[in-house]
Amino acid sequence: MPPSPSLSPLTNLEAIPYITPEGQLPEQLQGQVGVYAIFDQDNVLQFIGYSRDIYLSLQQHLVRQPQNCYWLKAQTIERPNRTILEEIREAWIRENGVTPPGNEPDQTGWTQPIDAKITMTPEEQAAYARGDEITQMKLLKQVARRVEEKILADLRDRGLQLQIRFNPKLKEMGLLDLK
Repeated sequence: MPPSPSLSPLTNLEAIPYITPEGQLPEQLQGQVGVYAIFDQDNVLQFIGYSRDIYLSLQQHLVRQPQNCYWLKAQTIERPNRTILEEIREAWIRENGVTPPGNEPDQTGWTQPIDAKITMTPEEQAAYARGDEITQMKLLKQVARRVEEKILADLRDRGLQLQIRFNPKLKEMGLLDLK
């Protein structure tokens, strides 16, 4: 199947900083429908996704994979069309020659809420195992807050000025995702 006439090869697109010098995400992508490619500090392709609002997706990826989000390339389209978006994503993957790690095998790390439970210390695991439901919920919230603080500190160290707000209800389950 030939690609859409509007398809821009990934190599032809300009790489832009994930975090602008002003500490924001690229505001020109707010509300934009399209496909985006995320690169690490060494310009190695890590993930290709598509979204109805690229800006919001970039926020999610930044908190989930801060160590892999340094550069990005994007192609926008006028109206949401899953077929065209998937076609562009697949063409970029083929052009890359290898599937980016964020598209497989590490896709959940890019697309699902952060599971703070995996960072529990042995002491926290023991307290969780012997606790009642309320105690477990409080412990999971505490663990989630600890992971959240680390993520936010790392992003501040990179110069991010954007206000990040996690969903408080998910913290009770030991999960972190943006509100």
